[in-house]
Amino acid sequence: MTGGSGRTRAALYVGALLGPFGGGVVAALLPELGTSFAVSPSAAATSLTTYLLPFAVLMLVSGTFGERWGLARTIRLAYVVYAVAAVASAVAPWFWLFQLGRGVQGSANAFTMPLLLAKLAAGTPVGRMGRALGVFGAMQALGQTSAPLVGGLAAEASWRWAFAGIAAVAVLLAACPLPPDRPRDHAEPPPRRPAWRRDVLLPGLVALVGWGCLAGASFLVAFRLQDAFGLTSSIRGLVLTGYGVTGFLTARLVGSAADRFGARPAAVAGLGAGGVLLAAIGSFDVLPVVAASWALAGVCSQLVMVAVNATVLAGGGPGSGGAISVVQSLRFLGMAAAPAVFTAPYHLSATLGFLLPAALLLLTVPLAVALRPART
Repeated sequence: MTGGSGRTRAALYVGALLGPFGGGVVAALLPELGTSFAVSPSAAATSLTTYLLPFAVLMLVSGTFGERWGLARTIRLAYVVYAVAAVASAVAPWFWLFQLGRGVQGSANAFTMPLLLAKLAAGTPVGRMGRALGVFGAMQALGQTSAPLVGGLAAEASWRWAFAGIAAVAVLLAACPLPPDRPRDHAEPPPRRPAWRRDVLLPGLVALVGWGCLAGASFLVAFRLQDAFGLTSSIRGLVLTGYGVTGFLTARLVGSAADRFGARPAAVAGLGAGGVLLAAIGSFDVLPVVAASWALAGVCSQLVMVAVNATVLAGGGPGSGGAISVVQSLRFLGMAAAPAVFTAPYHLSATLGFLLPAALLLLTVPLAVALRPART
């Protein structure tokens, strides 16, 4: 990797894990949070939104500002802020302070994930970009999948230990070596709006629909598992984990396929197959079919995101940080919007609830066909 060793590359990959892990760790802690702060379960659940919303919104500008301030410097500062906010959440005696800590964590994460991607792209040859992004995506899938498990284990003693552990990891990452910023990263500040162009917004729309309809459908799958099969919470969690496990196990292979066949075929395959799999989940009252379809949907999400990221980061030049931050923002805004869009149709009909995101994925295929490398 240009400007760095294997250790610096490893630091980029481990950094990819921290954000999804920190965001999802509360999923298994909601009952304990409600009891600890004397709030309702629905109020405790808002800690997910409190993290995700500033994370998604700030990514609209975090990449551009990060390039102006220096990528490595911004990433390190964001890790420190993340650690302080995690400690504040861990020791918070009041729910409002806990929520404030969650919001600051999400804000800090907005200044790590897109800049880590830009750093990775800057030191990766174009012919190996998909594979590198696949490993990055695998680490994100690992963080997303392991967060509820680790959070649940920590809650056996105290939920506060989960946040203490997150803070410790953030401090370690702040101390890890990062590839140095290249001279041209500071030679000329990137334009104020480097990402508001067709060659960035188009993959951003693909990311919004792809991630919103695939990863964002996890709550629909949980409803389906309870309503159609009456599964307990632990068994539902096990089935839902299949999405992240298959995404993690196949991410590197998916990245290699994107290098070999191109980003557009990968995105088309992910969107098309994902649409078919979601339709199957809503149409078949057979548990093995539903479980297998959801697990395979994890592969589809990796195909879409590796393709989108590779398209935006091609070349890794100045402005790539701003471009990828906008795309990642749209990705998570899609996920955040999924419950509001799909819950009502599902309650009308389970089949309709899954056919709607399936149709949106298939309708997005023409956008994937039009993907072109961004001019950073």
